[in-house]
Amino acid sequence: MTKYIIITSINKPTKAVKSFANLPEWHTIVVGDRKTPSDWFCEGVDFISVSQQASVNFKICQLLPFNHYSRKMVGYLAAIQKGATLIFDTDDDNIPKDQIVLPQVDNKAVTIPKDLGFINIYQWYTNQMIWPRGLPLKFVKKSTEWMNKVVPASDNIQVQVWQGLADGDPDVDAIYRLTNNTPCYFHNRGSLVLNSKTITPFNSQATFFNKDCFPLLYLPATVSFRFTDILRGIVAQPILWYKNWYLGFTNPIVFQERNKHDFMKDFEQEVPVFLQVEKALEVVEKALNSSMSVTEMLMAAYTALNHHKIVDYSEIDLLQRWLDDLRSLY
Repeated sequence: MTKYIIITSINKPTKAVKSFANLPEWHTIVVGDRKTPSDWFCEGVDFISVSQQASVNFKICQLLPFNHYSRKMVGYLAAIQKGATLIFDTDDDNIPKDQIVLPQVDNKAVTIPKDLGFINIYQWYTNQMIWPRGLPLKFVKKSTEWMNKVVPASDNIQVQVWQGLADGDPDVDAIYRLTNNTPCYFHNRGSLVLNSKTITPFNSQATFFNKDCFPLLYLPATVSFRFTDILRGIVAQPILWYKNWYLGFTNPIVFQERNKHDFMKDFEQEVPVFLQVEKALEVVEKALNSSMSVTEMLMAAYTALNHHKIVDYSEIDLLQRWLDDLRSLY
């Protein structure tokens, strides 16, 4: 297994980046942006500066916006070009708690039944009133009855995407931070696998992607910084269902010492998340069918999202370039 950690950063090398760089068996790539210090350097890290991005032979670089999280896709492609079979997606303020190890479906793992719609996955790991960024607000106080319905996970389940939790300042929305902002330390309750049509947002803080689902790493570039990885997860989950693949969650594996944020600016960028997540899921589900390949489903999903004005038309061109780049690397 060839394992890569992918980060984008506009800061000097952080404690988190230095920690990731020292992990055995992992290669770390950091993607720069226009605000990244020009003298950026960290021992053990492959850094891709803006000038280097201009010279690489990736079609997406011609259209990717600057000062946007989607530039991280340059790092994904660089890792795939180098032979990655596992990608760990994270940020420069998430410090690994220990070694980063791909979770497994073991004898302690459980599965949530299908057809439950949106659930608050954090409820499994804490009694605190807290919810993941991207959860439609009307589900924040949804009944926890689903937790009584979990069953032992089958050992032949193919979990293609694993989301690890983050202790300290986990990934929550600006409404939580503006009204509460209490730190959270999750319980270690093992692995939890979602069945089809049971959905929860997943993010890019501490997330494993296996090779078969690398196309699903695509980060939409015509939505806000605070929406891009959430929309990616909303698109990915119905595709996983059609392929009989699964999304899993596991114990906290990083501790977040969050970079400075303006909560009101975060809220402004999250307004489309609050208003469009449910609609986006409905649109994507209707656009897919079982005869499509993963890449065909991606294109169908974003074409439909454009039709409903959730992404711009230029998203389709960028997605096509992403898929062309992937084809050139496989």
